[in-house]
Amino acid sequence: MSLLDYFKSSKASSASLAKERLQILVAHERSSRNQPSYLPQLQQELLEVIRKYITVEQDAISVNFEQNDTQETLELNIVLPDHPSKFS
Repeated sequence: MSLLDYFKSSKASSASLAKERLQILVAHERSSRNQPSYLPQLQQELLEVIRKYITVEQDAISVNFEQNDTQETLELNIVLPDHPSKFS
């Protein structure tokens, strides 16, 4: 393989990787566009309440909102530590 061929293939794979990353960002942006504006505040307040009882990281809670023609779903995921550090 010549040096020119190497740079062409490297550029092509770099471009496809950039395209894939952009598609992921666009999909994420589209999904968050339809979410209610109160979700970030709800997530923060839930984290504060949980921290009254156990120590959890900032990213331990995720709140997802999905909507279709007939229903709206609010999904809450909380990752609890293996060994709670408060009230043990």
